[in-house]
Amino acid sequence: MTPSKFSIALIPGDGIGREVIQSAKEVLQATKIPFVFEELQAGWETFLKTKYALPPETVHRLLSGGYVGAMFGAVSSPVRRVDGYSSPIIALRKTLDLYANLRPVESDDSNSFKKPIRLMIVRENTECLYVKSEKLFTLPDGTKRAVAERVITETASERIGKMAFNLARQRKAQTGSALVTIVHKSNVLSVTDGLFRESVFQVSKEYPDIAVDEQIVDSMVYKLFKEPYKFDVIVAPNLYGDIISDAAAALVGSLGLVPGANVGDYFYLAEPVHGSAPDIQGKGIANPIGAIRSAVMLLNHLGYVTEGEKISKAITQTLNKGIVTPDLGGHFGTKDITQSIINIIS
Repeated sequence: MTPSKFSIALIPGDGIGREVIQSAKEVLQATKIPFVFEELQAGWETFLKTKYALPPETVHRLLSGGYVGAMFGAVSSPVRRVDGYSSPIIALRKTLDLYANLRPVESDDSNSFKKPIRLMIVRENTECLYVKSEKLFTLPDGTKRAVAERVITETASERIGKMAFNLARQRKAQTGSALVTIVHKSNVLSVTDGLFRESVFQVSKEYPDIAVDEQIVDSMVYKLFKEPYKFDVIVAPNLYGDIISDAAAALVGSLGLVPGANVGDYFYLAEPVHGSAPDIQGKGIANPIGAIRSAVMLLNHLGYVTEGEKISKAITQTLNKGIVTPDLGGHFGTKDITQSIINIIS
């Protein structure tokens, strides 16, 4: 396939990734924007077939420069070490320099807090413990010691800080106010987290119009569940951002509802927050809304804001009608949700 200005790469991955990415594709097609889709391979299932979790052909296609963006479904990773395997989504983030992981968590005032939740979690995407540098030693007494390297750099911390403050400035233009909260554990990890904290605070000086505060990561989790409506843009190192965003999904009912995107200066890879969920793979009950909302993030990035708003409203109407999957207490399936959204926007 020759990429066009409307070309989108689809990387379904593993498990329910194939089901929810198909739903996102069908909803995008219903907008009548002349997108052209190409499916690329990556994931654990691909590794079992080809010995490549991220085949060279997939990387080559993504680097060809012809796609306006891509969508990634989910990836399964073995809990034990498997020679030759490493996570393809982590490799993609590094290869495409997708240094920011954006995870919005939103709900109206119908939640248990009776106040709107409008969070944007900005997760540094390239370093921290995710550099995957681990060593296992056998000590003289025969016991084992495992050591993992954690990397924090000033450069990565500053650019993720700028991403957070730029997003906050966009929000302030829409709502009149914005707050950036820096998450760290520098009271214990004074060198690594200390560098992250200092770097982002240094960036904040370039944005005097944006309020800024900080939270120790454990306190952040506590306050997130107590008063989520008090937070706006949250910026964190890789591991903390991963944990916080998954936990925050509970505030809106399900991981299946929450979208995400891996963002760099030159490429946009939309990816729902949930995993491959092998326990429900093939049952047709996976919640596609996280993937569809991720597609909306891609639409907004491409400038199709009106179409994105139509899809978002259709999702809300579908949920309000009680057309929900089992993770939300319903009995409808993936195709039911997808078709309801398509019917409304069409």
